[in-house]
This record gives sequence, structure tokens and C-alpha cells, in this order.
Amino acid sequence: MTKLSALIAGLIFGLGLLLAGMANPAKVLAFLDLAGAWDPSLALVMGGAIAVAVIPLNWARKKKLSLLGARMQIPMNRELDPRLIGGSLVFGVGWGVAGICPGPAVVLLLTAHWQIIVFVLAMLAGMYLFSVLESRRTC
Repeated sequence: MTKLSALIAGLIFGLGLLLAGMANPAKVLAFLDLAGAWDPSLALVMGGAIAVAVIPLNWARKKKLSLLGARMQIPMNRELDPRLIGGSLVFGVGWGVAGICPGPAVVLLLTAHWQIIVFVLAMLAGMYLFSVLESRRTC
């Protein structure tokens, strides 16, 4: 049941990304172009997503188990540290250069464009490199 719920949630999330235009690199780059032809519509999408998530996240913080019985894993650390800031900068620069971020990239894999395949492979390589570096850091 957990895997089916995850699949359904992922499909709904992907459909939402497509409908909102978050999987369109040109729209994303227009949103990031504050000095040019700025398109504020994605700010409304993000604001709506935050508004929808507030109630379930507040509920989840008070629970130890999810509705399906899995252990809740919500980050509680609110400290800004160099790793968080550095990771945010790398993510933001990558988003600004490519006009795409990980969620929409996975959705766009269905198009089979070579650029998206290269992006996702690079993203997976970065995730693997992070896991290797993180395992060395904890030793």
C-alpha cells in the first residue's frame, strides 16, 4: 500500500508540475529573469503549494507515524550552516542555468530528449558523489 500511495502521489505531483508550467524551462527562466521579461506566474504556483502544505506539515510534526504507519522523517533543524547555504546556491545556479530542477526533470524524462537524459544522469552522478563524500565525512 505504501508503494502504491507513493506512485499515486508522484503521478499527481508530476501532473501538477506539467499543468503549472514548472516543467517548461522557458517559463522557469522567464520567472528567474527579474530584470527582463519577468513572468511572476510561478511565484503564484509556489505560493499556492506552500499554502496547501502548511496544514498537513503542521499535522505531521505532531505525529510519530504517517497515516500508512511509516515513521515520520521531518527535518527539525532550523539552523543555517555553510552546507545548507552552499547546497542552496548550487541548486539555484543549476536551476538558473538549465531552467529545470530535479522534479520536473524526472517528469521530462518521458520526452526522451537527450538534454534531459544528460541532465538526469548528471543529477544522479551528483547524488552519488554526495553520498560518497557524506559517508567519508561521517567516518
